[in-house]
Amino acid sequence: MCIAKLYFLRIITNSGWENMKKFVVDLNGKKVDFPHYFEKCVGSCHAATALREDWRVQIKKVKDAIGFKYVRFHGLLNDDMSVCSKHNGFFVYSFFNIDSIFDYLLSIDMKPFVELSFMPEVLASGTKTVFHYKGNITPPKKYEEWGDLIEALAKHLIERYGIEEVEKWYFEVWNEPNLKDFWSGTKDEYFQLYKTTANAIKRVNNNLKVGGPVTACNAWIADLIDFCNAENVPLDFISTHHYPTDEALGHGLNMEEALAKSPRGITKSMCEKARKEAGSYPLFYTEWNSSPSCRDSYHDDPFAAAFVVKSVFDNAGLVDIYSFWTFSDIFEELPFPSTPFHGGFGLLNIHGIPKPTFRAFELLHRAGDKLITVNQEKNSLVELSAVIDDKKLMLFIYNHNMPLNPIDDEEVRIEIKGLDGWKFAYAERIDENHANPKKEWIEMGSPEYLNQDMINKLIDKSKLEKEYVEISNEEDKKVIKLFQPKHGVTAITIEF
Repeated sequence: MCIAKLYFLRIITNSGWENMKKFVVDLNGKKVDFPHYFEKCVGSCHAATALREDWRVQIKKVKDAIGFKYVRFHGLLNDDMSVCSKHNGFFVYSFFNIDSIFDYLLSIDMKPFVELSFMPEVLASGTKTVFHYKGNITPPKKYEEWGDLIEALAKHLIERYGIEEVEKWYFEVWNEPNLKDFWSGTKDEYFQLYKTTANAIKRVNNNLKVGGPVTACNAWIADLIDFCNAENVPLDFISTHHYPTDEALGHGLNMEEALAKSPRGITKSMCEKARKEAGSYPLFYTEWNSSPSCRDSYHDDPFAAAFVVKSVFDNAGLVDIYSFWTFSDIFEELPFPSTPFHGGFGLLNIHGIPKPTFRAFELLHRAGDKLITVNQEKNSLVELSAVIDDKKLMLFIYNHNMPLNPIDDEEVRIEIKGLDGWKFAYAERIDENHANPKKEWIEMGSPEYLNQDMINKLIDKSKLEKEYVEISNEEDKKVIKLFQPKHGVTAITIEF
């Protein structure tokens, strides 16, 4: 590939570097494992969307580019999946639509992360629903009827896919039961639901993995562990969710103001607390993003890419699975949108156009498996993480702050010790002017409906471009100088 020369610097004099941010990377220094915990799972809209052809095209696109292994979605048991009905006084189960989805995932070398929700109406104690697709959020009329459904589903999955396959999956009980928007019952009723579900699954095969409490805002972790210990209830993993703001289910709220009040790096303190509470249990965050609203314009901006990169490096070593919410804007918690960039959660928009967050994950996917300790200024808005393997060194420079808070473009100096030889070096950038298709869309006049030529142009504008990096020699170190825009990410790859 032809690599154009990279001009990081504006035309400035040498004195322009007096206030630069300095980073020192010693390739012979301390290294720690960097498992790709952030690409083990990704979120999706409710299960019925996985029957759509465009959904399937997009999940394969992110799997091929980023390597996601599992996908999680709400509503596997919703009435729009036709799983449970009642005829002549008898319950009738149909797993045909579930099979269609799971068959497809396995065909592209992915697996389902099985969230067991919401309540089929024939089992429900009430009529309260959530979202445009009307998932029933009430407890079952009879818990044993719910348990029978779960047991039948688990048996069917093993019969169809085999125990060696299904025991690699995860079964998660409900979604965010600590929020009245998702569970109309009490905490005790959720724990009863968890107990009924876990016991039903383990009756089928003890090797199947089940967990919870699947809460918003890191809630109920210690409570569920205590309950399971006291009641001798199976628990294989802890799962929970977090977003930087306490505003859970933020549709219709002013996310900019809410996020502005959130401390920078708050997800790390959340993870540290949850990790302590989870103890020896695997800790899964099965939802995270920069905000809990699917109408937040920041999701489409480079800001979100910088947030993703910082969060991934901040929380490495604390979390076992970190499932970004979501892979696509094919999403209908609110009525399905037609505007190409409407602030949806997705890495891809409704047309499959990669957003800055997609490119951030693409870069992280290419990173190695060892983190190198970096000497850097504390509390700086610009940070650097260095990841190495036997073929390359990747330097991630990210300049991030929460909305409406101070942030500037920064000049950066990187000193690398122990870099004795390399084949070539290049940079890839995500910022206002790079890998930012929304900017091009706005310049098009923000059309609501796109033709194929427009889509192709926007995909082209979303791409990462490789640009030459100059590495200079200074005594016992190599030096790179660069200009890092605010809310931007630069990844420098040095191949050995």
